Amino acid sequence: MNTLFPEQQLNLPNSDIQYFPNFLSPEKADYYFKVLRERTPWQEDEIKVFGKVYPQPRLTALYANNKKPYSYSNITMHPQEFSPELITIKEKIETFVSVKFTTCLLNLYRDGKDSNGWHADNEKELGKNPVIASVSLGAQRFFHLKHNKIAGQKHKILLEHGSLLVMKGETQHFWKHQIPKTARPIGERINLTFRVIK
Repeated sequence: MNTLFPEQQLNLPNSDIQYFPNFLSPEKADYYFKVLRERTPWQEDEIKVFGKVYPQPRLTALYANNKKPYSYSNITMHPQEFSPELITIKEKIETFVSVKFTTCLLNLYRDGKDSNGWHADNEKELGKNPVIASVSLGAQRFFHLKHNKIAGQKHKILLEHGSLLVMKGETQHFWKHQIPKTARPIGERINLTFRVIK
């Protein structure tokens, strides 16, 4: 594991989660936020909750190097080819994590009303113990975790501009995570989640 950056290992049961707060320099993080905000073909899909259809409370985009679609919450996304900026970020992550990622799901949270509800990244195309590498750009947001079986076993992390969060091992089998809404006035956040689509 590359140790150039301060690393925080979360000591939570049934998990392997690492947090790198200074993965990207502030200047690089600012640059990537601006480029991705302007050049990404953001889309707003509809989701069905208890039989009702709503606009998904964030914008998304999918990129990959193998043309394989990604499905979650009854949404199927078809990827664009990786941009040069995403390739650079992907290769930097791969020096920390011994995984070659195929796919990146981008989320744009426009303000505090945009969110991502409780879920695990456990779709079958991700394989048994998926590695998820998540880069945060823009406004800081809290990332909440809760254990599926141990009542009261919860944790939250403030995801900072330019940070990297890596979830691997059994994490997706035993934990759910979310980015909750916040009433605080807050700016835009872009989240890049790199993964391997089998």
